[in-house]
Amino acid sequence: MKMSTSSAAKASSKINHMTILPLLGRQAPIAHLHRSFRPALLALILGTLAACASSPVQSPAPAQDNPPPTTAPVSPPPVVAPPPVNTTSPTPARWVAADWAELPGWSKDRAAEFWPAFMRSCNRPAAAWRSTCELALASPPKEEAAIRQWLQQHLRPYRIEAANNNHSGLITGYFEPLIEASRQPQGAMRTPLHAPPADLATRRPYWTRKQLETVPAAQASLRGKEIAYVADPLDMLLLQIQGSGRLRVTERSGQVKLVRLAFAGHNNQPYQSVGRWLLDQGELQPNQASWPGIKAWAQRNPKRINEMLWVNPRVVFFKEEAITDPQQGPRGAQGVALTAGRSIAIDPSVMPYGTPVWLDTTEPLSSTPLQRLVVAQDTGSAIVGAVRADYFWGWGDDALAQAGRMKQELRYWVLWPKLSATPRP
Repeated sequence: MKMSTSSAAKASSKINHMTILPLLGRQAPIAHLHRSFRPALLALILGTLAACASSPVQSPAPAQDNPPPTTAPVSPPPVVAPPPVNTTSPTPARWVAADWAELPGWSKDRAAEFWPAFMRSCNRPAAAWRSTCELALASPPKEEAAIRQWLQQHLRPYRIEAANNNHSGLITGYFEPLIEASRQPQGAMRTPLHAPPADLATRRPYWTRKQLETVPAAQASLRGKEIAYVADPLDMLLLQIQGSGRLRVTERSGQVKLVRLAFAGHNNQPYQSVGRWLLDQGELQPNQASWPGIKAWAQRNPKRINEMLWVNPRVVFFKEEAITDPQQGPRGAQGVALTAGRSIAIDPSVMPYGTPVWLDTTEPLSSTPLQRLVVAQDTGSAIVGAVRADYFWGWGDDALAQAGRMKQELRYWVLWPKLSATPRP
């Protein structure tokens, strides 16, 4: 898929992601995942939300409500504090009316690449978006200039700030794994990926990871539930951490088929980070604590792989889904397919799903601007805060490399329907 301002594939082709990949972890999005589980890539492998520990550059506070008199009266920008969507867990946020000229790089983005993602959201619009989405679906603009004109005619920008007036936050990244698999155990392909056991709902919590591999009664519960087999137990773990992924699976007939594994449940055991365990055991140094670092440790210590895996008692179960369009990602929390480079996960108490968001950040480990229009289509328990986003890079090794490196300062603006009197999610 084409992506403006440097595509994931293009950018990641210049890096060796096998040597740099600070995968810290992500308890996050994708709707076919359990909402409270899916880990954000940056804070999951190490089990510490390093992203939240960072200190973004403070921005100047906006004009006060009662500025001192000047030669001409100064009117502060209107501020709207909309009620959160999730009233049980509100995130204080300020919506500050902005001008289109305030959006850095607005004229350089390719709005036509954003539009298909927006149309998918309009097929499942939040209440505040229904009227605007009806207009978009009834008479969609076709060309780049027409799309940009439509956006500026029907939407208005609002800068999102934290309650303390700070409009700088954090952006991390996530991706969809792509892994080779076999429909039957053969050669190196011996590690199974399972569908939910029949008695999953009757036992809470369910068997731990270790019990499912060592206790006969637990092993029996998984018999016949094998979907496919992968060669590396850490690939199995990565799929479970991300909660979904693509398999390039070899069928019994020898035919190769691309399928998606979607989240179908878990064993209700707590998630524990194997990366954090390796650090605590002194097996890895902090500068080695990356996904490649963990895999390298496993290669050096093949007899201790189970010891490491059993540290994390949580097991995720999957269901298989057909991939009708390889250019579309898994379904996000909104229930629509994610688009590489055009979908983000957000805190849904700040804005509703389907809301266009203008990002102002940089590419991972680079000063190259990443300024583009995306759609809020996903969420996750690590994605919390007024100015917080998780950027969907796509699938495969290139996306993994970019997602694992992403931890940048972020500013963003919401584009809100003019048909809505006030920006109320």
